[in-house]
Amino acid sequence: MSGKLILDTARDWFGFSSNDGDGNVHGHAHDGPHGHTHGVINPTIATTARGIWAIKWSFVILAITAALQIVVVLASSSVALLADTIHNVADATTAIPLWVAFVLVRRKPTATFTYGYGRVEDLAGIAIVLIILFSALVAGYEAIDRLIHPLPITLLGWVAVAGVTGFIGNEIVAVLRIRVGREINSAALIADGYHARTDGLTSLAVVGGALGVWLGFPLADPIIGLLITIAIFGIVWQSARSVLTRMLDGVDPALVGEIRHAAEHVSGVRSILDVKARWLGHRLHADVTVLVDDALPVAEADRIGGKIKQEMFAHIPALAVANVRVRSSDPGTGEEVLEGHHDGHHHAPEPFRFESPIVGGLLEIIDTPDGERIRLSVERPVKRMTATVSINRPDGKVEALTLTPVVGNDLQFISLAAPAEPHKFEARLYLQASGREDILPFRMTEPRGHSH
Repeated sequence: MSGKLILDTARDWFGFSSNDGDGNVHGHAHDGPHGHTHGVINPTIATTARGIWAIKWSFVILAITAALQIVVVLASSSVALLADTIHNVADATTAIPLWVAFVLVRRKPTATFTYGYGRVEDLAGIAIVLIILFSALVAGYEAIDRLIHPLPITLLGWVAVAGVTGFIGNEIVAVLRIRVGREINSAALIADGYHARTDGLTSLAVVGGALGVWLGFPLADPIIGLLITIAIFGIVWQSARSVLTRMLDGVDPALVGEIRHAAEHVSGVRSILDVKARWLGHRLHADVTVLVDDALPVAEADRIGGKIKQEMFAHIPALAVANVRVRSSDPGTGEEVLEGHHDGHHHAPEPFRFESPIVGGLLEIIDTPDGERIRLSVERPVKRMTATVSINRPDGKVEALTLTPVVGNDLQFISLAAPAEPHKFEARLYLQASGREDILPFRMTEPRGHSH
């Protein structure tokens, strides 16, 4: 994999577009925050298997890079290389909160943790920020100590090689993140890639420090180390601000605007009264209140609410739960004529999340204007994919539901008929594409207290 990335680096430097592997070039991202924060994973990246794959490989590559640099640090006593190594370790550790969160987020909510364990990622993020802060203090102390008490640096050639190694490692990660970001249409991952490219230039500064020492200026090494340390403190500030914002339920205003934009797509909506959103780990929860015409029948208001929810899920890949309130009242008087409420589950069984060699996605039972349906949402378009749900009923019969592509949305498939009651069953999801087939067994269980 890395060899191919290195060969593609030159092309990527010149900004040639990349496609998704199926020949589709994506040009519009619905991706929430686009900033780069070391030690904190942007939740939108983790909504796809490919995004997770990119982050994992980034961790591996940067960890190997840092390990090689550590060996030279111990042998050469270069402070600049020590600071750059800490910098690369900080980048590598961005994968840790992701892995921790994904291990725990799979656990079902309990009577105590009714929203699940998504907040664990924020705690992991704080731990990473503290680790980076401690490392920056160590690097800064060493750099200042070397300025006051200079020590000879040995193995200048190897120090330079280690700096170049840091540059190459960051460049491979940059190409990986940019290419995968374009495949999954993730502006956040693309931004991470370009920042990794900038970080590679920091590694080249180590080469400059070694060259300065070789030319007879021994303070070049600690000065470069001090400059890199200042950059690491910038990372600490940026990451801490991001983690604390998330912990206080802060979101990027652009994401709120995207939710509002999705609701405005629906005809019959007079105005958007309120939009709220917050992250729980990698799951985005949104609450929207809209105003409709006073004379609108309750059934039509209910249909509008369902359509708003569909638009929100289509526009925002990270969205996990959508609560839509439809009001028909005068905002000035507050007198409510009718109200409908729609949530992301609507008495439906817990959705089935899956990862397959063909594609990853979410299978769920949803309410539509035509009744309940099974909907499959996939993470990326797959050419000529077919999907079928086979349900094993207690009487020994098998209920087969073919999922057909949703018109105008190549990321969703839906059944033409409703699954029979009750919605408690063992089943299999059959996926076929490009001569491959995958069979994914799953179970649906109705929420406690819900009966027909």
